Amino acid sequence: MKRLLFLFIAVLSGTLLTVKAQDSIPVDYRLTLEQCLDFAFGNNYQRQVMKLTENLNEESYKQSKAERLPNLNASLNESFNNSKANSSSWNGNYGLNSGITLYKGGAISNTIEQNKLLTEQSVYQTQKYDNDLIIQILQSFLTVLGNEELLKYQEAVVKASEAQLEQGKAQFDAGQILESDYFLLEAQYATDKNNITDTKIARDNSLLTLKSLLSMNPLETLEIVYPSTDALENMAIIPNKNYVVEEAMNNLPELKISRYDIDIAEVGIKLSKAGYLPTLSLGASIGTGHNNDFSDFGSQLSNGLNEQIGLTLSIPIYDNSRTKAKVAQSKIQLQQAELQKKQTDLDIMQTVIQEYQNVISSYNKYQTTDVRQNAYLKTYQAYTAQFNAGAITAVDLLQQQNNYISALNDFIQSKYSFMLNRKILDVYMGKEIKM
Repeated sequence: MKRLLFLFIAVLSGTLLTVKAQDSIPVDYRLTLEQCLDFAFGNNYQRQVMKLTENLNEESYKQSKAERLPNLNASLNESFNNSKANSSSWNGNYGLNSGITLYKGGAISNTIEQNKLLTEQSVYQTQKYDNDLIIQILQSFLTVLGNEELLKYQEAVVKASEAQLEQGKAQFDAGQILESDYFLLEAQYATDKNNITDTKIARDNSLLTLKSLLSMNPLETLEIVYPSTDALENMAIIPNKNYVVEEAMNNLPELKISRYDIDIAEVGIKLSKAGYLPTLSLGASIGTGHNNDFSDFGSQLSNGLNEQIGLTLSIPIYDNSRTKAKVAQSKIQLQQAELQKKQTDLDIMQTVIQEYQNVISSYNKYQTTDVRQNAYLKTYQAYTAQFNAGAITAVDLLQQQNNYISALNDFIQSKYSFMLNRKILDVYMGKEIKM
């Protein structure tokens, strides 16, 4: 029994900082947190959609700049005419025409500026998605680690429960304990084995979620690599709250996106006001043709050659108040954008402060539960020795075992909750995410 107790302690104290290969299934991917993030940035389908949106906005921006250039069109027409009154004939017309808008109330320049702002804003929208993706990956990654660590403790508990059951069987056969006590030990052993099954399922579900975030085939096997032993110690270094808030307010893309919303709305007002102003266009064309037939074709084209150039000025007088309504709507949109910017600033600051407080709280809870689970472990070990000596009943032993298991679950949950909250703080501050 002493050998089994020693084994129990050894399993708890050793190899907790490594993740073993799951069963004997070949591993397709073995990734650290940093590798998971790199994999997701290169493969996540929704992120690829976001990058394509950036490309779409870039193309719109390029196209709007091309509106400053003249257009050029060619036309060619050949027709055959036949009637009883006239003989059959072939007629043809060929031409080139070009036009350019010289002035449009600033609409072209403002459209270019607005598309430029939309292109720049889409980059920050992708960054916002990246931050959300990082947090989701962190949550899944750390949940897997927590379940892996819990499994090691649970496996040690099962070994101890099995030894207790064997010891209880010997005591029951010798008439030292009641049958009901033996049944309690048997039930506890079954419960402890079931806990392992539940934890493995929870781990596998978290791995499945992680694969989804990486846009990885669910049937491929993924094993995550436990961070170095320094990771948790480094996380315990928590910066000053004011520094955290300042860094977050300078780095979070949500704030830049809302700033762009204001700039885009301001340009929108200028675009709307362009409807009040005249439009000046320059057009030019050159053409020729032939009549009746193709005889003396070159002379016909030469004689029919004509050129034309002209300016067109369009002055708006009344457009059923459409421009007036657009200007009013654009001003309202600007006011909405300004209010939304203020609300976003307030929400972000509140979120960052709350997350900072969560970090402090979860770190304190982690330290407390660490002491608590160590205390309950030692108590459980002492009660195990007393049970083996026949000094206490199975009820007393199992009560202490359940206390230890409860304390252990709290410890692991608080440990990985702190790690997640601490890393989220780094995301808000724009720091490189690594362990």
